[in-house]
Amino acid sequence: MIPQPSGLFLFDKPKGITSHDAVYLLRRKLGVQRIGHSGTLDPMATGLLILLVGSATKAQEGLQGASKIYTGTILFGAETDTWDAEGKVVAEAPPPALDAASVGRAVAAFDGRIIQQVPPYSAVRMQGKPMYKLARKNIAMPVVRRETDVKWLGWTSRPPELDFEIECSGGTYIRSIACELGRAMGSRAHLTVLRRTSIGAYRADGAATAAALAAMTPEEAAARLLPPPGDGRA
Repeated sequence: MIPQPSGLFLFDKPKGITSHDAVYLLRRKLGVQRIGHSGTLDPMATGLLILLVGSATKAQEGLQGASKIYTGTILFGAETDTWDAEGKVVAEAPPPALDAASVGRAVAAFDGRIIQQVPPYSAVRMQGKPMYKLARKNIAMPVVRRETDVKWLGWTSRPPELDFEIECSGGTYIRSIACELGRAMGSRAHLTVLRRTSIGAYRADGAATAAALAAMTPEEAAARLLPPPGDGRA
């Protein structure tokens, strides 16, 4: 029997496709059905998505829990139902001044171990179904909160926008930080840009783009597979 490909494929997800779409692209290229990923990126987001091929799917839980680094932009003045640019505006308020002192105070409240609200439009399951499916039906849901670790690596104010770089634990919702930061500063806000630059020790730099993957032969794609953490291969 010919051995099935196995390993980690570092993919730079473009804006506009889902994480499942990315899995399909590699599945079609390699002809392998057993492919998972390291943690969902919303369609609006870009950046590193680790695709797990064959027996490397066993590494999924560990990679999902690994720390991640994101860069992005928060727009103040309007809140959407999805807490990002994909949703419809549900509340507006004058944007804050975003001066260094006020941003510094606000950011400090969202730095370290925090408890954040899970977005209603998320894949977290409620009543056995993803919350986003219930939210689309306008079903009232209880507020769900979870503990997470957040470290602000930097930010730049461009009123009414705030650019940021954040390192966080697995399961953190950057959309939640954007929304709750807006409210904390007496305004409203939502996420307009998000890019994941790293997952644990893996970086987006050098990851295959969608165009590069499309141009690869199956053999070239298989040759890019990396051993999963703890595999022991050179």
